[in-house]
Amino acid sequence: MASMDTDELPVVLPSTTTSGLSIALHPLPILNISEHLTRLRLQTRSKVPFVLGALLGTQNGRDVEIVNTFELAMEDDGATVDQGFLIARKEQYKQVFPSLEFIGWYTVAERPTSRHIALHEQFTPYSSTPLLLILQPSTVFAASADASGQSLPLKAYEPTTEIRDRKTRSVFIEAPYSVETGEAERIAVDYTAKGGSGGTSLESHLQTQRAAVKMLHDRILLLVKYVTEVIAGSAKKDHATLRALSALIASLPASENKEFREEFDTEYEDVQLTAYLATLTKSANLLNDLVDKHVVLTSSREDRPGMGGRRRGMMGRPTDFGFH
Repeated sequence: MASMDTDELPVVLPSTTTSGLSIALHPLPILNISEHLTRLRLQTRSKVPFVLGALLGTQNGRDVEIVNTFELAMEDDGATVDQGFLIARKEQYKQVFPSLEFIGWYTVAERPTSRHIALHEQFTPYSSTPLLLILQPSTVFAASADASGQSLPLKAYEPTTEIRDRKTRSVFIEAPYSVETGEAERIAVDYTAKGGSGGTSLESHLQTQRAAVKMLHDRILLLVKYVTEVIAGSAKKDHATLRALSALIASLPASENKEFREEFDTEYEDVQLTAYLATLTKSANLLNDLVDKHVVLTSSREDRPGMGGRRRGMMGRPTDFGFH
């Protein structure tokens, strides 16, 4: 019964206990974890599949830098990490990136549980204090109050030992992190965001605008959902959030004003006219190219010898072969 009570205890120490680690997180691990989760969602048809992977980076004292990741496999029992696969992949990465070491692991969950403690014990042979990086589902992250102010749905945890009732147990301490980007990573992320080299600058601009509008739409839906739940009494009322929301709504311009509607219609017509003129210009250029090709083809046929006994003479004028 005592062991069961221990398992039910929270495995994360309260926020009053702080971690002394300084964690720098690079964009590549974030992209890898997000891609891993998205791929497993499509493969398993599950909204929150079980995701597990290793973190690679460097550690100098209390300064930790997470640079890369790779996926891990589980045994058939679903609770044991495939150690052979882990060692093989770690050695492969070691040959390509000699400076990177195994510094922790990542998963997807709402918060650390006793299951994560059991998994944590399996990584201690490769690192004395393996870090835990959790990607939280978007719904849970949006509904929770994030006191740290970090905008990414990621939380880092440092393992430690707690003494309770004269017994020791493994627990986690939430550790702050910062996103650190190098010049090469900025170029790669920007290249990826633009969809590679296949698209034009206009397509990249439109994709950026679409992503911004979609993000704005999602956040508006989140605010509407929060206000609806507050009115229904199913969500806790946060007066600071409601005041900020009220101030935001009050700062919006009146969209039903007659002058605004006329100006909006005029701007909309100008944009449509510009697009129409651009299409006409492109069509005219294509037609001009077609006419030029037709002229070249026709003139080349007339220049062939033996076509009606005529050929071009001086100044490009046709002459007869007959003598007068």
